Amino acid sequence: MNRNDFQQLADIRVKEAKVLLDNQCFDGAYYLLGYAVECALKSCISKQFKEPDFPDLQTVRDCYTHSFPKLLRVAALEQNMQNDWRTLPKLQSNWITVTEWSEQARYQHNITQVTAQELYDAVTENQTGVLSWLKNFM
Repeated sequence: MNRNDFQQLADIRVKEAKVLLDNQCFDGAYYLLGYAVECALKSCISKQFKEPDFPDLQTVRDCYTHSFPKLLRVAALEQNMQNDWRTLPKLQSNWITVTEWSEQARYQHNITQVTAQELYDAVTENQTGVLSWLKNFM
């Protein structure tokens, strides 16, 4: 997996989630939206690794998580996000919505349309959507 793979997967997962959302498959849409954000964060992280540099072992270990706050920290984007909250307060509320997702969503089968739509909006909104914001750093 490389940076471009993660970028492509983020976009693909959002498209797939939209198809599921439009067809009232809310559990799957919710699940895939979380993975879109995870792929975007991992794209930002992989941008830090330069050939032929050998990445720090702890950084590599820290990448193997589904925790968005941890991945944001590894991507060195925490301060950027906090700074942008001042001018884009909706980004902060979208980040909060996104961080409620976990990989355990794969076992859920009761996601409502409202919950799935809220996550979709939090991920995709123009400028203030988490994925939209992350694309500035991918």
